[in-house]
Amino acid sequence: MEIAYPREEKIHHVKTGEKTLSQTESISLLKRRDNKSFTCTQCGKSLTCKQSLKIHMNIHTGEKPYRCDQCGKRFAQSSSLKMHMNIHTEKKLHGCDQCGKTFAWASGLSRHLNVHLKEKPHSCSFCGKSFSQLQYLRYHQKRHSGVREYMCFECEKTFITDTELKQHQRIHTGEKPYKCSHCDKTFIELGQLNSHERIHSGEKPYHCLMSSLQRHTINHNN
Repeated sequence: MEIAYPREEKIHHVKTGEKTLSQTESISLLKRRDNKSFTCTQCGKSLTCKQSLKIHMNIHTGEKPYRCDQCGKRFAQSSSLKMHMNIHTEKKLHGCDQCGKTFAWASGLSRHLNVHLKEKPHSCSFCGKSFSQLQYLRYHQKRHSGVREYMCFECEKTFITDTELKQHQRIHTGEKPYKCSHCDKTFIELGQLNSHERIHSGEKPYHCLMSSLQRHTINHNN
């Protein structure tokens, strides 16, 4: 026979300047604690019912009672099995716009897209340059067509892409969204910011291809 001992009251001493809970908040907190009366002896996590605790304990024991009847793979929780079953069903919501392959989860599609990033199956019929995605090829081909469908209403200058137009419009609006983290100087274009920050970093990415002997010879000739 188990003996029920009275619960020990914990006194919380409030430090100077510490914010205290209102009576309503305190009652609500105690109710939430009382509702979670089943505690895991392994990690201290509290759960609301005995069944939830039993399922949770599978994580620590390594027991996997939920088995997939399609491939035999086992899982510790029923929710994990349910997610796994999407592999076997026809319900594949995430499709690759490059090759049409479909995936049950977005994470699977994301990993798959890395394959296409390495591949460059889309070639430009004008110059032969290849691209990993069809949208990049179409963007590139606009330069060959020479069609300038985007016009600035301030000065009527035209551009091939909307990105170029938006970048140009900053000249009129005065917007400089790219800010140097060293001196707070701002720039219209990202490329301008990158070039400027090399002043602070001392980075010199462009190397002279001329050999030291060639430079020495030029000095003599001069």
